[in-house]
Amino acid sequence: MRRDATLHCSAGHLRTLASQGGLAAAVAKASPPEVATLTGAAYALAWPVVYAQLTRGLELRRGHTACARAIGRLSDDCLDRFQDDVEAVVYDLLRNATKPIANLEAWISARLGPATVDGYRRRRGKRGALQRPRAPKWLCRALGDDPWMVDLAIQILVWVGTSATAGGGLWPLDGWLHRRAVLTDNWTGDVPTIVREVEAVLAAMRGRAGWYDAYVETPLGRKQAPVTAAPSSDDGRCVDAPPLPLTHRYEIEDAHLSNLAAQALAVIERRLRRGENPRTAVTAVLRATLGTGGASRDMDCPPHTSHGYDAEQVTTLLEDPAKLSEIVAAVLRILDADSPVRAA
Repeated sequence: MRRDATLHCSAGHLRTLASQGGLAAAVAKASPPEVATLTGAAYALAWPVVYAQLTRGLELRRGHTACARAIGRLSDDCLDRFQDDVEAVVYDLLRNATKPIANLEAWISARLGPATVDGYRRRRGKRGALQRPRAPKWLCRALGDDPWMVDLAIQILVWVGTSATAGGGLWPLDGWLHRRAVLTDNWTGDVPTIVREVEAVLAAMRGRAGWYDAYVETPLGRKQAPVTAAPSSDDGRCVDAPPLPLTHRYEIEDAHLSNLAAQALAVIERRLRRGENPRTAVTAVLRATLGTGGASRDMDCPPHTSHGYDAEQVTTLLEDPAKLSEIVAAVLRILDADSPVRAA
């Protein structure tokens, strides 16, 4: 009873301050306990308005008829969205009620749109995501100005800035697949198709590494990690799940080959400066760096699953005079060398 009386008095005080046009100023000057009291009163005042004027309509449009019946019927995800909207409305009320307000419920109802949109953007900003996801011109060009691929890029930017999860996956592929079919009027696509397109968009985004790290990797890293049910054997016993790779195997291979190439170019350049024959230097260095394989790199791969390069093929190319001449010429172009390629 005492708590109800306190809340009633707080609500009355909140209405009085609002009617006098001093609610925002009072909150700015109040002590932490007073702010907590006014905030609690604002929540009690705001949530019925938010549910009746905003949430119920949204749930009906989503087809969530149960969620639209009563606040106690909201599913977990819908309840999270509702609470976010109430928080945004309370934030707006306590900071923007600077003029006399005769009817607080009507004032809140009129500001539901701007308040919740501002709250949505502030939450995205806290996660490090773009507050207004848009595809920059350089990204559109990298995607060939394809309308669907540009739209998919925007959907990715939107997704990384939300708290929603996609079950056991990283991306909401089924939803994007349906969106693809609607926008392109092509209903023949499947999940592998959308996976390839997502990878293509991410590859284009990585063309600006700093931008990608700031607006994709950072907010994505703040989302809840995908979870799946523990796998079980045929007899119902739990078994160890396969490890979740942080990078694709081809990325590891590319990084390894890039490192080998950089080392090889550095050694070749030093040998050329000492006056060594380009053909001899290139052959010796490439045979030593790329022609020996390196089976230890594939020890973490199951049998017959390694995607490493074929060292025997490298050796075969080096033994072909014509192919070797092309390789030497390419190396000299990379090093911006002026020495002509000499035939052996």
